[in-house]
Amino acid sequence: MSLSRTFLDVRPLRTSPVFRRLLFGRTVSTLGTFMTMVTVMYQVWDMTHSTVWSGAVGIAQAVPMAGVSLFAGSWVDRADRRRVYLTGTVGSAACSLLLAVQGFAGHAPVVVVLLLVAAQTSFAALGAPAAGVFVPRLLPREQVAAGLALQQVTGQAMMLVGPAVAGVVLGWWGIGVCYLLDTLSFAMSFYGAYGLPALPPEGEKSRPGLHGVLDGLRFLTGHRVVRGALLTDLAATVLAMPVSLFPLVNEERFGGDPRTLGLFLSALAVGGVAATVFSGPVTRLGRPGPVMLCASVTWGAALALFGLTTSAWAGLGILALAGAADALAVLSRTTIVQTHTPDALLGRVTAAETVVGQAGPHLGNLRGGLLAGWSSGVTALITGGLMCVAAVGYVGASTPELRAASATDEGGSPRPGPDTGPSTAGQET
Repeated sequence: MSLSRTFLDVRPLRTSPVFRRLLFGRTVSTLGTFMTMVTVMYQVWDMTHSTVWSGAVGIAQAVPMAGVSLFAGSWVDRADRRRVYLTGTVGSAACSLLLAVQGFAGHAPVVVVLLLVAAQTSFAALGAPAAGVFVPRLLPREQVAAGLALQQVTGQAMMLVGPAVAGVVLGWWGIGVCYLLDTLSFAMSFYGAYGLPALPPEGEKSRPGLHGVLDGLRFLTGHRVVRGALLTDLAATVLAMPVSLFPLVNEERFGGDPRTLGLFLSALAVGGVAATVFSGPVTRLGRPGPVMLCASVTWGAALALFGLTTSAWAGLGILALAGAADALAVLSRTTIVQTHTPDALLGRVTAAETVVGQAGPHLGNLRGGLLAGWSSGVTALITGGLMCVAAVGYVGASTPELRAASATDEGGSPRPGPDTGPSTAGQET
């Protein structure tokens, strides 16, 4: 295999100028989003010095994301996805601008900050299902995984860079400027999406309200490949998410050194970025089902092994492996969802995937914390990893369609082209 095929597959950047512009705009906007996340946490803590209020930031983000996403997905599946995405982008920018105003003015109640965060998250939940249809509509089927990998690696890079940039801006110019920069970053996101063609649903439009949501959920429960992919993701996150256990494990095994604790999180991120950068063979393979199962088993096994190690350096290497496996699992899950879901249902299914991706890690951290309170951090880590391996193994054994799933199977969204007609792909049983 040539070296160029080992690295990230960049064919989508060459073949689709529209995708290239969209990716650039979303990357800049993601940088601003992570800057705002850090700024909100800093401001709320500076205003209250209360862990309760700091925890309320997570609630202000999680509740709107879960409550808005499914109904937003139903709307996306009966409207022009481009217009919905632009609406969400403008709404998010307006919320950032209001955050900047209160940041410059000062003395705003903390409740006002949390309400603005909740409003911005609601607009983000509106735009996310719309954005979920862009890659499979703009790229040929065989390049969808590569396009998703490009989105993933740029998002991971901004996750690493954004907090550091926010720290510098906060130190030099304050919270108002940080929020203002996020507002300006949405202009690039708007620019990237504005050049998209109209993207109405292809096939039967969603029914309004709860009926449309239930139709999407029925597809999820009936399509064995998509259902298996989301169950695999839940098994990996709910049963084995380790982040809440890191402080306790660091205390139990490594003397509580804060430098070690910080490296634990960095190791996961570095492993994820490295795996995505070298994802060329995986995306070209076109077998996201087996890749997701193997990666999820590796994630669980690596975390269990991390619980057994007493060497900090070996532990960091194991966590980097876990981060790499997690990145490949997420990439494969998203590829499965976007290539096996009919276009007319893709907004709703993407919304459900967003909820799973958001809720799973939170529930996993809660599970780990409760189990550690009854036993120890190491015990919670090891048992969580082993339960993940067993659960993923069961999903794989009971879902042969997932084991065989490829990115070119029939049943997903139609590819763009002059002869593309309405989607008639139905529900797989």
